[in-house]
Amino acid sequence: MKPEILVMAASPSASVMAQLEQHFTCHHVWQVPPEGRAAFIGGVAPEVRAVATTGMAGIGAALAAQLPRLEIVAVNGIGVDAVDFDALRPRGIRVTNTPGVLTDDVADLAVALLLAAARRIPALDAYVRGGQWQAGVPVKPARALRGKVAGIYGFGRIGQAVAARLAAFGMQTRYWQPNAKAGVAVPRAGSLVELARDSDYLVLCAPGGPATRNTVDAAVLDALGPEGTLVNIARGSLVDEPALVAALAEGRLGAAALDVFAEEPSVPAALAALPNVVLTPHVGSLTVETRHAMGQLVVDNLLAHFSGKPLLTPVA
Repeated sequence: MKPEILVMAASPSASVMAQLEQHFTCHHVWQVPPEGRAAFIGGVAPEVRAVATTGMAGIGAALAAQLPRLEIVAVNGIGVDAVDFDALRPRGIRVTNTPGVLTDDVADLAVALLLAAARRIPALDAYVRGGQWQAGVPVKPARALRGKVAGIYGFGRIGQAVAARLAAFGMQTRYWQPNAKAGVAVPRAGSLVELARDSDYLVLCAPGGPATRNTVDAAVLDALGPEGTLVNIARGSLVDEPALVAALAEGRLGAAALDVFAEEPSVPAALAALPNVVLTPHVGSLTVETRHAMGQLVVDNLLAHFSGKPLLTPVA
């Protein structure tokens, strides 16, 4: 008998989905309309031994409690802040994620967003499409990157990859996180406020969760200042969103480039209406290659678990 698993979301990789079907009896929650999902899960819950989920969906205590035979939760994503470890640990339920394989694409998007904000790419695109160039409307100049300072909040794999890319643009980099990172040449600021104060761009690469919720608050945004730009490719929960909207609208912050938001997919209308903001829909890892690699790692972790082999990328 193949192990029964709950699949909370589809992978864009046909190969990954085919492998899941080959090796497991899959119960695809994502195929069921939201109003019918509770009943669907209740009908299969007694035999489910694994959950394949995403970083945003995770797994809460209520769902875990419905699954008496649950052994492993395989997260397709690097973030595990939506996983209720307090509910899983006492039962010995393992958790895996997909680190490493998404580092480059997420770092690439961080740089792309920074460049888009710095060089005002969306505004210039609208300027050309709207006929303002042909009409001779003056163009506001952008600012060069060379010599500017990029502060990076969170200096794990992605933060370091962002720093390496920005150094190639002639930018200075520094970072802050609670614990100093050994073996890196990039200097560490004394605090997040200090990092923001001394930076032209503040790039958020820290994990989500209670420990980092709203750590980028009004004080940090004011320290970044009216010439500063906030770039967030981490989690929307890091930022006090109302404070961000106010700082941008009042000119206390120069610009923002955001791939993540507090309540996705809802983006505050006041934020979307601002001209000094670049927005993307949480697509840091959304490339064909990376989404396949992430899904493959989910499959490989599940196969390892049910074969009695060591997990490839265990979190707990």
